[in-house]
Amino acid sequence: MATRTRGNGNRRRISAGKAELLLHEKIVQPDDSIMEIVLWRLPQPTPGRPHGLKYRLYYGRRGVCLVRYDNETGKGDHRHIRGRETPYEFKTVEQVRRDFERDVKAVGGNHEKDA
Repeated sequence: MATRTRGNGNRRRISAGKAELLLHEKIVQPDDSIMEIVLWRLPQPTPGRPHGLKYRLYYGRRGVCLVRYDNETGKGDHRHIRGRETPYEFKTVEQVRRDFERDVKAVGGNHEKDA
């Protein structure tokens, strides 16, 4: 069982097969931009995910991805900023979220939850 958190702060238990969903938050802003954060705990670490987590942090507007951090199978930890992909050194969940929010702000995005 995992805790699912939405932008409004409500929590509920869900089951997600082998991986455990730790967080799913989606925020739609008045300017039609979307911020979505999804975090899973894997049953065990893998060579591509030695920290044992699968994640996706996405920010886009009108169907265009402006910032994304993820660790897609076969690629490991990396980020996309305005279409440019670069490796990312994952340290902690808190750090990846701070880095993501910093990059969202840098591309002109609003990452405030109460907007």
